[in-house]
Amino acid sequence: MVSTQGLVSLAFAGSIGMTFVILACALPQYKYWWPFFVVLFYALCPLPTMIARRYTDSAGGTNNPCMETAIFITMGILVSSFALPIVLARALVIQWGACYLTLVGNVIVYLTILGFFTIFDMDDSDYAMW
Repeated sequence: MVSTQGLVSLAFAGSIGMTFVILACALPQYKYWWPFFVVLFYALCPLPTMIARRYTDSAGGTNNPCMETAIFITMGILVSSFALPIVLARALVIQWGACYLTLVGNVIVYLTILGFFTIFDMDDSDYAMW
């Protein structure tokens, strides 16, 4: 069973990461909400892996094409969430300070997502709860 301390730590880390993303949008000197689109990537990132784990045979080896495709798509989403604020800053749509705040928020949120999958040990579950 998952400890309450782990859940509280994940909730705290997630809120800190989201605070950085919101600060990148809401501070008066930045004033554009374009960096907030990375939240869409946060929601999409774990989906391919979760779907692939649900529909693949757990007794199979490590060379499962479905799982490898899901990991490839997940990594594409993850890289896109880091590339979006950089592209926006280079195109002068947002300021570099907002880009840096968004990148720090990305690191914290993705570490929180990784912690969620580590704490809940998704390999041993049957995904009936999802």
